[in-house]
Amino acid sequence: MKKMLFLLCCAAFLFSCKQKDYKKIIHDPILFSNTVHELNRVVMGNNFSPIVASRNYLYASVAAYEIIAAGYPSEYHSLAGQLNGLTDVPAPPAGASIDFEFAALLAYCKLGQAVTFPEGSMQEYADSLKKLAKEHDMPSDVFDNSVSYANAVADVIMNWSKLDNYAITRSAVKYEVIDTPGRWIPTPPAYTQAMEPHWREIRPMVLKTADEVDAPPPLEFNMKDSLSSYCKEVMKVKTAVENLTEEQKHIAEFWDDNPFKVNVLGHLTFSTKKFSPPGHWEGIVGIAAKKANADFGTTVYAYAKTSIALFDAFIQCWNIKFKYNTARPETVINKFLDAKWQPYLQTPPFPEYTCGHSTCSSAAAEALTSVFGDNFSYTDTTELEFGIKSRSYKSFRHAAEENNWARFYGGIHFHQSCIVSTELGRKVGELVVNRLKMKKTETNTTIAEK
Repeated sequence: MKKMLFLLCCAAFLFSCKQKDYKKIIHDPILFSNTVHELNRVVMGNNFSPIVASRNYLYASVAAYEIIAAGYPSEYHSLAGQLNGLTDVPAPPAGASIDFEFAALLAYCKLGQAVTFPEGSMQEYADSLKKLAKEHDMPSDVFDNSVSYANAVADVIMNWSKLDNYAITRSAVKYEVIDTPGRWIPTPPAYTQAMEPHWREIRPMVLKTADEVDAPPPLEFNMKDSLSSYCKEVMKVKTAVENLTEEQKHIAEFWDDNPFKVNVLGHLTFSTKKFSPPGHWEGIVGIAAKKANADFGTTVYAYAKTSIALFDAFIQCWNIKFKYNTARPETVINKFLDAKWQPYLQTPPFPEYTCGHSTCSSAAAEALTSVFGDNFSYTDTTELEFGIKSRSYKSFRHAAEENNWARFYGGIHFHQSCIVSTELGRKVGELVVNRLKMKKTETNTTIAEK
């Protein structure tokens, strides 16, 4: 009898271990980072602009975060009532056995592919996650309940996303090109029309309005006086690009993040792709989470907060860009100084002031600093898959500061613009950090709102 009881206990123990085995796989935070990377690859493959890409990451990350917040209410606050327009998110059904990590992964995939992608762009990957759960013995009731809850939250976030004015701006009037000195016009080699001139009309997440964080006016255009501040800035760019060191070239290339570079070789035109600026920072989140040995919930939280900061930073920046419509260095130098001059990096298709990459990088740095702390050193390996060697930083803010030099070394921005943009991005990031209550144990590291 005792032997029989012992065998039954052993069988129960082994069965219990088997039942819990799926958690070792599904609850691994690296799996969530891999899922974000998968979305990053899909964004790149579908040629979405950096601005639109920020929207993809935003809604997918919020959907995943809301599921984690629902599953661990003692650790996380819901963003309902905190993000503009998000009023309610469904609670888990009472008594239902749900694997919230699994549900978060599925909701992320569903929002990632549905916000702007062709239908089914992440379906194969989502199916592979389901297969993984089943192969590792997730109980059928847990599987079914998790899928159902993921769909319920995803549907609410999807409906919320449809009210952010994105659809309306698809049919908005195109940017009017007016070729007057100092005003933005399309640049070579593709001479592409202005990218997302109505993005400032998109609903922000934390900012009250697109112009809540305003910018000082850009330097007044003046190429007649060689001693004018504007002319000096133009000459700084021209001289810098003509005398770049190998280190400066690496900095420019590392932060290039051009998702669709047009290459012209004789009569042949082709494109090369890389992750966009927000995609680069999504990669940094994963690197930081892994180094910090963050658990699944903290990893999701870090992605969500950073994605919110990136999204609002682009709205703030695009409001300024199309308020002033300033010319790129390439345009000014070609017209007034040297018709054959080219920047080191390819000029992106939108006005110069302010700098989008500097703005979003600084905002993301503030979000990440609030999660992982200041003086968080790390090596950024994001660009290795594009053949660009890694760079190391003392902190996220250190990386953002280097970024503003990168755009100057690339010859696509005036350095004065990058300095202003870094400060504006910091302000956006501070508002995100100070206004949102997400992880219940967190303490804000930025200054209090004034």
